[in-house]
Amino acid sequence: MSARSLTTRLLAIGGATVLIGGLAACSSGGSADTGSGGGKVTITYLADNAEATAATAKPLIAAFEKANPDITVKFDTKPQGTDGDNLVKTRLSTGEMADVFNYNSGSLMQALNPDNTLVDLSKESWAKDVDPQFTKVVSTDNGMYGAPFGTSFGGAVLYNKKVYADLGLSVPTTWADFISNSEKIKDAGIAPIIQTYGDTWTSQLFVLGDFANITAQQKNWATQYTKHKESYADQPALAGFQHLQEGKDKDLYNEDYASATQANGLKMLADGKGAQYPMLTNAISAIQQDSPDAVNDIGAFALPAENAEDTNLTIWEPNGLYIPKTTTGDKLAAAKKFIAFANSSDGCKVQNDTGTPGGPYVISTCTLPDSVPPMIGDLQKYLDDGKASPALEFLSPIKGPNLEKICVQVGSGITNAAKGADQYDDDVVQQAQQLGIKGW
Repeated sequence: MSARSLTTRLLAIGGATVLIGGLAACSSGGSADTGSGGGKVTITYLADNAEATAATAKPLIAAFEKANPDITVKFDTKPQGTDGDNLVKTRLSTGEMADVFNYNSGSLMQALNPDNTLVDLSKESWAKDVDPQFTKVVSTDNGMYGAPFGTSFGGAVLYNKKVYADLGLSVPTTWADFISNSEKIKDAGIAPIIQTYGDTWTSQLFVLGDFANITAQQKNWATQYTKHKESYADQPALAGFQHLQEGKDKDLYNEDYASATQANGLKMLADGKGAQYPMLTNAISAIQQDSPDAVNDIGAFALPAENAEDTNLTIWEPNGLYIPKTTTGDKLAAAKKFIAFANSSDGCKVQNDTGTPGGPYVISTCTLPDSVPPMIGDLQKYLDDGKASPALEFLSPIKGPNLEKICVQVGSGITNAAKGADQYDDDVVQQAQQLGIKGW
């Protein structure tokens, strides 16, 4: 899922790529009608249909329309995961994409063939204020196609600090420690590791969140992987699949893992009915919204490696805002104004007021509020200690579309770790070939 190279920051909410839902179209995307007379224009903004996303998008649109009374913005939604990816690709290919859309940075953005489908934003006034690391993950040699929206975020284990304190547990730094903690939690009658395959994308964290540990053991792994000289079938990359299988084999998952959604999982964590949830840290915004009294009870730690010295935090850049090339004329001018507003101090205030940041912004015009969840301090320590590195999608354009489905099979005991890794190695071949990468 998502796109982001940053060993100097962590990330968090706003337009981040992560929650759930089904398609609820409110308009016809790029074909939205212009207003009648007076230079008025109507554009459409497409984002995922998570409640947290709408909680920011609607006030942002209202503030923008107040500042730009001749522009109307219609809000359209899409599902997350593979269904959402397919929708974006379909709308781009048919010329029906919304005038502005919120989507992943990194490999999934590269898969949109941006040189041919997206508008170059590198000359916009705000572009100079963007962190160079983010610029890299929304650019090709021919242009910069995305503006940041929200903050960066980590792939970690969210945990209930009260449960840990009650059971006398310490934050694990090795995989063996993590399993030991989990077994003690299970003995206490609490779900040790929360899994939520009702939202299939959430199944990927054991694999994607382990990537910083791979880098710690083999710094050039991503480069070699892109050249087709490394694979998930071999160590150190195989470990993520093995950990996913071990959790199932040792009965450490919640009983309803097959049907539970991310919202269910976060509620379990907040209520102390589940103790540990491998998840993107931008999920703190949903806890803030649904269980605000529990925000201070939630901590985070990196997915542990076999050895403590290899345990690092995997981090992601935020989503981007993009404009398709089918948006032209007055609509293009209005779309650019909307993106500029989202990254202005006024737009960032809306993001701060409606979301719960989980890390720094990647544009200098946006700053975090004075108070942030305690979890941010947990993540920041990895960064300060030099124990954090980017997710694979920021170091390699190769990410197969079926990883979430493969992880569900491994985590459900349908497929073992070795077979799942082999399946994923096969899954990425077609994408690598479509991208024209040598060696595939």
